[in-house]
Amino acid sequence: MSATETRVPVRIAPNNPVFDLPVIVGIEEGLFARAGLDVSFSATYADREKDNANTPFMSRLKENLFDCGGADSYNVCEWASIDRLERGNRDGKLAALRAAVAAQAIITFDDALQTPRDMKDVPVMVQELTGSHYTVIQMLESACGAEHVRIENGGLPQARYAALKAGATRAIAVMEPFISLGLKEGAHIVAASFYRGGEVIAPDLTPEQRKAYYDAENRAVDLINADFYKYAHHVVAHAKGALRPEELLRAFVHYKHVDHYSEELFTRAYDWMKARGMSDGHSQHVALVVG
Repeated sequence: MSATETRVPVRIAPNNPVFDLPVIVGIEEGLFARAGLDVSFSATYADREKDNANTPFMSRLKENLFDCGGADSYNVCEWASIDRLERGNRDGKLAALRAAVAAQAIITFDDALQTPRDMKDVPVMVQELTGSHYTVIQMLESACGAEHVRIENGGLPQARYAALKAGATRAIAVMEPFISLGLKEGAHIVAASFYRGGEVIAPDLTPEQRKAYYDAENRAVDLINADFYKYAHHVVAHAKGALRPEELLRAFVHYKHVDHYSEELFTRAYDWMKARGMSDGHSQHVALVVG
């Protein structure tokens, strides 16, 4: 690109660094810039940490930035990508399954809790209507019965982990780096489930811009997979010095090229949500990117 050409701005609302890592690397390594895009985060992770357990979910930073036009894209768990567009005021598209394939794990320091069946009527602290919430339901409803799954809202993962360590709750659901941190500090895993998320994008991004963005993100995935620990410090930064990059386990997150989000996958997720009263099935703002 010549100096006279203008790169297309793409503003990203921040999620947890473990999910945002391909975007972080794409910016850091100049991959988006070489693709003709000016990709930047529209807020900082410190801004995001102002969200708490009492923040209404459509007022949380990433959802609010997109809904108000302050961001062109963000990634969130598959179910929440549907939910936020359905409830929001701004049209958007579900463009892809994100590059991060991560685990949510139910962890505890309580020796009485060893298997999913032990979680009958035991509250699990999650962030409501995020990946931690949806995956806990999926992990426990067959083991305990849906009527015996107990959810406790605890906000962002660092707040949930602090509550667990303080003995304020018996079990939490978290992603990395808090799984590795918990295991380092003596917690154990009761159940874990891998999941992906949806890439929510503004409707005015053209197919060519979307392709350039995802091609660059896929190149970032290749760099991460070639030398994970070169970039692991971005993920462990969320643990505020309690975990070194080399202590981050590879078992609970991996990265792959983004995938097309098919109508079949969308329908399966949407039907699951509707069956549990998590959607009224009447959205004016949700659209899939076709092809």
